[in-house]
Amino acid sequence: MPELPDVEGFRRVLAEHAVGKRIEDVLVRDAQVLRGVSANRLRKALVGKCFAEPWRLGKWLVAPVEGGPETMVLHFGMTGSLRWEDGEPHRHDRVIFCFDGGELRYRDMRKLKGLWLVTGSPDAVLGDAGPDALAVSRKEFRELLQGRRQVKAALTDQSVLSGLGNLLADEILWRARINPRTPVSTLEVGDIDRIHAQMGTVLRAAVKAERVPPWPSWLTGRRDEPSGACPRCGTTLRHGRVGGRGTVWCPRCQPG
Repeated sequence: MPELPDVEGFRRVLAEHAVGKRIEDVLVRDAQVLRGVSANRLRKALVGKCFAEPWRLGKWLVAPVEGGPETMVLHFGMTGSLRWEDGEPHRHDRVIFCFDGGELRYRDMRKLKGLWLVTGSPDAVLGDAGPDALAVSRKEFRELLQGRRQVKAALTDQSVLSGLGNLLADEILWRARINPRTPVSTLEVGDIDRIHAQMGTVLRAAVKAERVPPWPSWLTGRRDEPSGACPRCGTTLRHGRVGGRGTVWCPRCQPG
């Protein structure tokens, strides 16, 4: 599932290759990914225009249209991506934005989310999305967790904090040595500050890699191994469900 680092990578693709370039055509190959806009309206609104500098809010990517009231908003669901390519389209390329020298392609196998075109502020689409996880201060993070239940459920609740999914939340809690089922009410201030510090460390490294990296020194590099061992202590990792989500943790490093 694309999480904050992946979406930051998609933002960089759009910024590097498409910003300021004239959109020559918009090819909607599967209208099922369009949300609240028809293929015809999308094409009429964008052809001949340029994208302005895009920005990210957690798992959302926002691409304003230069000199106009429209803004394109994308969410990548479980399997989406944004790619700059040319040549024969992939069978899962749902919408293609054509430029001189290449194409920006919204690719998604499962089509769980999609693409919006809004006039004016994108807030109507972004709704109750919480602040971007990479931009949250330590003080704000403490406030956001107040009144929440299990710590992992709080981290992955997009209305609390935008951008963290299963992989990042498990990685952060493993590094902070906090069991994912821990009630937030039992955490000390030092525990919360440690989670915040590890969140920053993990996100900065993952953003640099433009993905959640499966490095062997990270929990993400071991979690899918049949007999995965904790990268820190060698204990066999536990697998379960927390808040309805598949979760991995180390019973020795994260007791509870």
